[in-house]
Amino acid sequence: MSVDTDAHPLARDDPEWFTSLYDRYAEDIHRYIAGRLGWEPAGDLTADVFLVAFRKRASFNPDRGEIKPWLFGIATKVVSHHRRAEGRRLKALSRVSAEHAADGHEDHVAARVAAQRAGPRLAGAIKGLARADRDVLFLTALGGLSYQEVAEALGVPAGTVGSRLNRAKRELRRVLGDVNPLKEN
Repeated sequence: MSVDTDAHPLARDDPEWFTSLYDRYAEDIHRYIAGRLGWEPAGDLTADVFLVAFRKRASFNPDRGEIKPWLFGIATKVVSHHRRAEGRRLKALSRVSAEHAADGHEDHVAARVAAQRAGPRLAGAIKGLARADRDVLFLTALGGLSYQEVAEALGVPAGTVGSRLNRAKRELRRVLGDVNPLKEN
């Protein structure tokens, strides 16, 4: 039996509701965090996201948006607490060629980009983006969220999401030239 994760707030006191919420979104949240910070911290940070969600479950208001963007908003805040580590990873990645990268999701992504001869420049360009622009870029590219979902996750208008994403893409194109790192080969 499936539990409706978008059910009335009183259902949030039912343990099956939260289990269903976890089962439905944990993999997406993990993939998003792993894409931001690497696989090693992703498991623990995914658990942190759901711990925060559990603690704040009574404050979730379905009239203000869906659960998925709410969870990704929490995930983005958890990632922001680890931003310094993310900055150090991107800085190190910008100095190392992808051929020397370890086997991990972020390293796989970096290797694919390096195959396009843009890896170190891309990592440097991402590191140079404003935090808000980087969050929007990662929520759309790694989290697979729509503009509206990103807007809900970050608590900003959808138009702001579009502006931030366009600004991020424009900066990446400026640094990388004609290479579009967000487009599959």
